[in-house]
Parts: sequence; structure tokens; C-alpha cells
Amino acid sequence: MKIEYLEVENFKVFRQIKVEKIPGFAVFVGRNGAGKSTFFDIFGFLQDCLKQNVSMALEQRGGFQEVRSRDQDGDIQFILKFRTDGKSPLISYELRLGADENGVPVVKHERLGFRRGSKGQPWAVLDFQEGVGRAIEGDIKTLEDAKKIKERVEQRLDSPDILAVSALGKLKDFHAVSSLRRLIEDWSVYDLHIDEARNRVRNGAADTLVQTGENLALVAKFLYEKHPERFQKILKKMEERIQGIREVKAEVTLDNYLVLRFQDRAFKTPFTGNYVSDGTMKMFTYLVLLHSPKHPALLCIEEPENQLYPELLGDLAEEFREYSAEGGQVFISTHSPDFLNVVHPKEVFCLFKKDGFTTVRKAAGDANILSLINGGDMLGSLWRQGILMSEAGEP
Repeated sequence: MKIEYLEVENFKVFRQIKVEKIPGFAVFVGRNGAGKSTFFDIFGFLQDCLKQNVSMALEQRGGFQEVRSRDQDGDIQFILKFRTDGKSPLISYELRLGADENGVPVVKHERLGFRRGSKGQPWAVLDFQEGVGRAIEGDIKTLEDAKKIKERVEQRLDSPDILAVSALGKLKDFHAVSSLRRLIEDWSVYDLHIDEARNRVRNGAADTLVQTGENLALVAKFLYEKHPERFQKILKKMEERIQGIREVKAEVTLDNYLVLRFQDRAFKTPFTGNYVSDGTMKMFTYLVLLHSPKHPALLCIEEPENQLYPELLGDLAEEFREYSAEGGQVFISTHSPDFLNVVHPKEVFCLFKKDGFTTVRKAAGDANILSLINGGDMLGSLWRQGILMSEAGEP
């Protein structure tokens, strides 16, 4: 499932943004404080709303007044448009959050529907207001399926701050709703900390990398034991990209901890993770993340260029594209001119902050930027010169 369109109103620095024609691999660039981390938190916030409830998701971020854009009176709103696969119809999910007369957070409106062509209102599969609404039961995969079912079952949720997608998505009768629930649950925002990834961990089991990467050794062990073909593919890529690396093993110590050992061709004795370079650890961590059998639907990764030699960034960008081609989606934030030099304008979105609020513009939508690129300039050079981040693509 891939997100193709995102519209946000009154969420922190995003008073009103529309991000259209989002590709499977998208790069978000902007100056410090422009809102790149906040953009990723849109997905973290929606996931928290789903897994917990709206009140808790808001409270974790300082409460409704802190999350709603400063000095604004309207509700917080999100519109997501996505497809379950390349051939499926466009599905639209709309969510509006506000507060009741006592200031208690509520879901003012929540709607899920199939789009009737490129324009017009989506055909509603789910429509709720403040905990009460209707939803279509059954295996709904297309607009035609939805139209065949005339009756929408009225439902009442336990609380008006619970998402209907969360409550009904657990029920087997609501297939379309379950699809969206699985999509949101499968979003992962990564801020990898290499020092934590180096650390030895108590021996155990893990098949998915946590958001900081601290369980890297456990996931590497899982791949080595359960998916040796994937692990060998990772090792082959490590050999090609990191000079001297021949083998990586996850070994159990006498006190039942797990450590990573890296074998250099030049030496008989392998090095533990504490004694290999940051770049080696970072590349291995990304390869483990991207080649694990459990593929999150959306990966958000902040500044993947950190600790990596510039020549490796092209390989890393290709890894992200391959992940996208296999059905996932990758959003990246970066400040790196070298990373921008290996991506395409159609993959890049620029964040601009003015008068306290942020807007988003697609680099490929700027005629001046495209003209400069076609003339031989590179995105990284335009970033260094300040041209990429000027409001009109001009110096």
C-alpha cells in the first residue's frame, strides 16, 4: 500500500499543505526548523491515534493546543489517498479532530471511501462523527463492490476519541477498514543511533529492527538462522561497498549476550561492533532493515547520509528504490548535497517556512529548477547555492 496524496490542516507548523503525486521513494529537504521531523510525525501521530486513542496521541505531544497550529481556531485535519496495490482504486481517508464544549478531544469526522474516478466525492465505506456512524460490512475491494451493498451498519464506539478505523478494523467483517488499519500500523519512523546498534544485547529473538536500531544483533541473528539467502545477499552487498569486510556474525557470549563480529580480510581475528567504523555499522544496519522479510508499508528515515562516505549514497538511494519497487514506500529527510545529487527532481519535496508556517513544494514542479537540471546542474549544487530552497527557484 502506498500513499499518493496527503493534505494536512492545523497540525503544528503545517497550517495547510497538499503533497501530491507522492512516489514510492520520496526525499524531503529543508533548512533547520523547516518541519522535516514534524512531517514525519504526521505518520507517528496518526499511528498513535490508531493504536491508542486521539486523547493520548495529543497528550504525548503537549495537548490539543500545542498540536494545533499556533493561533489557529480550526480543527486538525488529514486527508490521505492511497492504493492497496498498483491496480487497485484510489482510497481516500479523511480525519478531522477537534474538542467538545468541555475542551475534550473528539473525532469530529472520519470517513473512508473509494474514489469515483479522478474527481468527485469518494463512495463512503465508513462515515463517523464523534463516535457514531455507519460502515459497510463485507469484502470490499473495489468501488463496484461498495455500490452493491446498500446497507451500512450503524455502529457506536466506546468513546468519541477512538478512531472507527481502529475499532472496526479489528473485526473480520470490515475488510476495507482492516486494510487501512494494517497500513497505518505498518508505518515505521526510524532515527537510527549507531552507538546503540553497536551495543551487545541480551540473547533473545527479534525479526524486526526497532526504531533506534538497538536490537541490530538480534535481527542479524534471525536473518542468519531463518533466512540465510537474505543474509548472504546482505554480506555480498557489504563486501562490494565496504573495503575489506568479508563476513559478519552474531555470536553469543558466555554471559548470554549477543555481539556482532566483523571479519576483515586483512586479519585473522574479527572485530566486534565497537571497533568498526560508524559507516560500516550504518550500512549494515540499513541493509538489515531493507532486506528483512517483514517489510513495513512505510519507512521514514531521518538523515540516512550521516556517517556514510559520499560514494555510498548512490548505492543507498538504489536500495531505497528497490524497497519501493517491492511494494514498500520510503520517505527520507536530508541536508546532504551528496545525497541530493543521486536522486531525481521528481523524488524531491522542498519544505519552506515563512511567517511561522511551512509549505511543501515538489522540486520537479519548479520550471526554473528543471531548466537548471536539464542544463547540467545537479540538485546538490542547487542546494548549496540556495537556489533549490528559494521560493521561486531563483537565487
